[in-house]
Amino acid sequence: MRLSVKHLLGIKDLTKEDIELIFQTADNFKAVLSRPIKKVPTLRDTTIVNLFYENSTRTRISFELAEKRLGADTINFATSSSSVSKGEGLIDTVNNILSMKVDMVVMRHSASGAPHFLANHIQVPIINAGDGTNEHPTQALLDAYSIREKCQTLKGKKVAIIGDIMHSRVALSNIFCLQKLGAEVLVVGPPTLIPKHIESLGVQVTYDVREALQWCDVANVLRIQLERQNKPLFSSLREYALFYGVNKKLLDSLQKEIIIMHPGPINRGVEIDSDVADGPHSIILNQVENGVAIRMAVLYLLAGKTSAE
Repeated sequence: MRLSVKHLLGIKDLTKEDIELIFQTADNFKAVLSRPIKKVPTLRDTTIVNLFYENSTRTRISFELAEKRLGADTINFATSSSSVSKGEGLIDTVNNILSMKVDMVVMRHSASGAPHFLANHIQVPIINAGDGTNEHPTQALLDAYSIREKCQTLKGKKVAIIGDIMHSRVALSNIFCLQKLGAEVLVVGPPTLIPKHIESLGVQVTYDVREALQWCDVANVLRIQLERQNKPLFSSLREYALFYGVNKKLLDSLQKEIIIMHPGPINRGVEIDSDVADGPHSIILNQVENGVAIRMAVLYLLAGKTSAE
């Protein structure tokens, strides 16, 4: 089986069958990652460039590790020390890289739609590692995969996405992915951080964290993205933590168990307290581990492979 798409630009473009194929392939790679020798030579003749126009540590390292586990040759392109900072355009940069016979591009960019623009101009597969406030498809895939691992299925599960929905590409990709797999989604946060008309995506909306937690089986807590906010959208981080932070006292008062997730990096004491992030119901470290397997699966399938070895 193959994916129905040449590029992974967003969850919006994937079918449910595509997502299931990625999960099945990731299952095989998780088995590989548990071996003493955690490498397979499946992409040994493949060169992949990690083209990050925006700072990232977790996502870039996860992709780089996935590429190396598959035996690929990797090139890390840091824009701050490159010709981009001297005014070179996106197409010129990528054409120069492709002239070096690169087979695949992993791209993060601050502009929404940048990977789509690139996909219209070059022939090799593009993987979107996050574009502006649009999508972050591999994060949504690893989040859904982590829920499936814990709950066996996503069908009928209730997932609350808490926090800065307005500026989060993780939120949008998660909404698309969870709904395609049969989950119900509710978003919660301050009114200033909830996009207008988000109900049109088929999600429920509340501004009450307790109500959301009482409703859900899984809580995916998002980081407050101050760097994307052009003006203050709430009075202070302390006030945000008071009204929208997820803490142990709040969870204990619900008298039910909820799976806790966070895409990272965590602002401890703001959107989530340490005793929740590190608590027994948190699967945050599972998400990090699953991220490598999911990205191995995506790279493998987009390279034209049909089954994991």
